[in-house]
Amino acid sequence: MMTPAELVQEQLEAYNARDLTRFLACFSDDVCVYRPPLGEPVIAGKAAFGDFYARERFVHEGLRAELVNRFVLGSKVFDHELIHGIADEPIEMAVCFVVKGGLIRQVMGFSPD
Repeated sequence: MMTPAELVQEQLEAYNARDLTRFLACFSDDVCVYRPPLGEPVIAGKAAFGDFYARERFVHEGLRAELVNRFVLGSKVFDHELIHGIADEPIEMAVCFVVKGGLIRQVMGFSPD
């Protein structure tokens, strides 16, 4: 079994390769994506998660996430990223991945504003 940091690195590499199958293999069936301060998930379940990435992200040829910084706190991995290829300028994000049972179960994305 991969460590949380190894698992998050694997999903990052799959994301940058736009390999949906490999990317989704890193996430639990009940994965939830949150955008604080909203309390409810904006995406719930692997099917909805995969559909979003297939339609909204992996269609961008220039898509890639640049890792600026990473730290690990137990089962949580925090990445500071610049997302290229979606907008004219890179999108800055902080993302917290919560790993349970060897898969990413929660994703919390924070933008600067």
